[in-house]
Amino acid sequence: MQKSFVRGTWQQKRAFSPCVIAQGAGRTIYIAGHTGQTDDSGKSLAGDFDAQFHQTFRNIEKTLAEAGAKLSDMVTMTVFLIDARYTTRMTELRSALFGKDFPASAAITAQGFAQPEMMIEVQGIAVTA
Repeated sequence: MQKSFVRGTWQQKRAFSPCVIAQGAGRTIYIAGHTGQTDDSGKSLAGDFDAQFHQTFRNIEKTLAEAGAKLSDMVTMTVFLIDARYTTRMTELRSALFGKDFPASAAITAQGFAQPEMMIEVQGIAVTA
């Protein structure tokens, strides 16, 4: 098996890769936890769950593109939510995002994240042919 790493930029200071690619029979891409507490211009999305959800998945899409994959290649994800009351809304937003082909998933409520304004974090695995 060969492994390669998408190094990212600021992630190196925190000792993780946003994505690890393991290649054997197919390509398996391990996606580190991604968040969306700020938009692409750096504007805070604190307190706006829908905006953080969409930004989180835009960030995942960018990482997957760098690894030669797309969101539809995700086979599983773990979604961490700051409050269990967001589970239904997350499911609605995810349905709109993925259509009918959903990755396997778990939703876990977390008591806190690395930064207090974070409301959602998603990690996952993608597989390409």
